[in-house]
Amino acid sequence: MALTDRDTTFNYLGELFLVGNYKTPFMNMIGGVGGANSKLTRSVVFPVAQPYSLNAAAIPAIDEDELVTSATATTRARGIDTNTVMTFRETVEVSDLRQAAYGELTTLAALGDQPVKDEFAFQKMAALKEMITDMELSALTGVYANAANSSTAAQTRGIVTACTTNTTAAGAAYVTKAMINAQVKEMAANGANFEKMVIFANSWQIDALNDIYGYAPEDRKIGGTNISRIVTPFCELDIVYDPFMPTDKILIADMSFCYPVFMPNEGQLVRYDDLARVGGATKGEFISFFGLDYGPEEMHGVISGLLFA
Repeated sequence: MALTDRDTTFNYLGELFLVGNYKTPFMNMIGGVGGANSKLTRSVVFPVAQPYSLNAAAIPAIDEDELVTSATATTRARGIDTNTVMTFRETVEVSDLRQAAYGELTTLAALGDQPVKDEFAFQKMAALKEMITDMELSALTGVYANAANSSTAAQTRGIVTACTTNTTAAGAAYVTKAMINAQVKEMAANGANFEKMVIFANSWQIDALNDIYGYAPEDRKIGGTNISRIVTPFCELDIVYDPFMPTDKILIADMSFCYPVFMPNEGQLVRYDDLARVGGATKGEFISFFGLDYGPEEMHGVISGLLFA
C-alpha cells in the first residue's frame, strides 16, 4: 500500500460508510480469524482427510470346505489429502502530518462530525477488513500451489476447486430443480454425511433458486419470496448469498467438515508489528498464515457452467 498522506486521503464530515459488497459469510461460518473454531498447524502443508474405500458390495458364496481352509486376506489402503497455508500481508503507512491534521476538513459544505480522528487506526481497520475478504476468496476459489522454494508463493486450495468427485456440469444452462436433485443424489451415492448442508451462491443464482423454489401466496399488499432453505429427500439445504462465489457456480458444502487453519506467528493468528520509522511516517503491517481444511472433498458438491444474466 502506498504512503497515506494529505494528497491521498481527505477528511470529510458525516457518517462513515464502506462502499461495496464485502460480506464474508463463508469465513464467518467457519469461525473467521477469531480462533474459536480454528485448527492450528506447525507445517505449511497440512492434512485435510485420510480417505479409504471398501470393495464393491457382493453376496458371499462360501461353502463348508472353503470355511475350514485358510482364506486370503484383503488390505484396505488409505490415502492422504492435503492443503497448504498461504501468506496474507497488509501494510499501512501514514505520514505524521496526515496523522496530526485530522481536524483539517476538505469540505465545509455540511454540518456534522469528522468520524476519523486517528488516520492510522482507520487504515489498520480497513487493512484487516481487506485481509478477511482475501481469505474469503481464497477459501472458496483458491487453486492449490505448494511453495516448493522460497520464491514460490503458496496458495490454499479453495472448497470449490477441491470438489472433483461430486460435480454437475450445467452446460451453459440456467439452474434447475433437476440439477440440484441430481447433485444431491450424486453426493448421497458417494457417501456424503449431510450434517450441516449449505448452498453458497452469488446474487444471480440466489435469484434463480428463489424463482425455482419460491411460492408466494396471493396477497394484496405483499409479494415475492425469500427462500432460505430447500428440503430434499436426503437433506435440508440452507441458502447463503456470498458475493465471492463465481457467477456460474453453486457450491453445496457440508460446513461440519470446514475449518480455518492457521500457522501461529509467535502465538498470534494475525500478527501486527509496528515497523521501523523512516522519516516522518508511522508504518505497520499485519501478517497471517491461513489455509482451509474442507475435510473429505466427497462431502461437498459443485454445479458449474451455469448461465446467468
